Amino acid sequence: MTADAAPAPTGETAGPASAGPAARTPRARTSTAYVRYGAGKVGGAAVSLLAVLVTGFFLFRLIPGDPVKTMTGGRPVSAAQLAAYRREFGLDLPLWQQFTDYCGKALSGDLGTSYQFRAPVVDKIGEALPNTLLLTGTAFVLYTALGIVLGTRAAWRHGRLGDRLNTGLALTLYSVPSFWLGLLLIIVFSVGIGPVPGLFPTGGMESGGEEGFAYVLDVAHHLVLPVVTLVAVEYGQTLLVTRSALLDEMGSDYLTTARAKGLRDDLVRRRHAVPNALLPTVTLVFVNLGRTVAGVILVETVFSWPGLGGLFYQALSVPDLPLVQGLFLFFAAAVIIMNTLADLLYPLLDPRVGR
Repeated sequence: MTADAAPAPTGETAGPASAGPAARTPRARTSTAYVRYGAGKVGGAAVSLLAVLVTGFFLFRLIPGDPVKTMTGGRPVSAAQLAAYRREFGLDLPLWQQFTDYCGKALSGDLGTSYQFRAPVVDKIGEALPNTLLLTGTAFVLYTALGIVLGTRAAWRHGRLGDRLNTGLALTLYSVPSFWLGLLLIIVFSVGIGPVPGLFPTGGMESGGEEGFAYVLDVAHHLVLPVVTLVAVEYGQTLLVTRSALLDEMGSDYLTTARAKGLRDDLVRRRHAVPNALLPTVTLVFVNLGRTVAGVILVETVFSWPGLGGLFYQALSVPDLPLVQGLFLFFAAAVIIMNTLADLLYPLLDPRVGR
């Protein structure tokens, strides 16, 4: 045996070989790739938030009108008093200084003081947020569940009458403006039309004077029409995405194998097809959650719901610049954060993403 063919001593090669990049386990490489992927998504979200911060400041200063004159309510006010108001709210400063002050305070969590309410913007958002979460949370759970169930049934019965009816209705309602549908529901079910009596309040969140369980029922009664409006407009997207994803899965070999093993059709659908088809739907769920919070402005305005949407409309009519900017930043942050969470979750559900 030659020297070249002699086996090398174990101690000379074990250390360096195990320390090389090629010796890393697949789990370690996957974790590193996911960390790199997640850092890129979080960094992109931070850049988007900064862009929203800058855009919101300059965008709402293009709105015509003088907020100081609007707050005086048309009363005769001297020039000295107007100047004092502008000095109080910092409107007498150069635009660049207003911008730097706004950015510096916003990055520290201070969104300024509302002109019309004379209260911190953060406090006003905190007061209205629970009402918006009640409305959007209820609608979100209902339209997500409805879209997934109907989308699954439509795909599994592809081409039948039920599929065509479900898809057609979903497309029709998805294209309807939410404010128009809300007004239509108010006319029919609140005011009453023909033989249909007015069954629900025209707006607001409560009638007043109720306590305990009666108060809960009163709020639920006021909640019906705005929730129906949001569910009707939003469930179609979830239905169509679920249906499309499940149709793509139905021709897969593993479903044929499952049927060949003698599994019932409903078990093949529930245990095999639907879990894999729900991956795009999970992403859509997070995107919809942020978009619903940001897009509830019209529905809350139509139904006079005392949430963030109604507050934004009030602030926009002045214009109450700190409150408008703060709400705009909050709505945009909700969408950006939910999109980022969806991006971070998807590789955990589908390991092919993010490698």
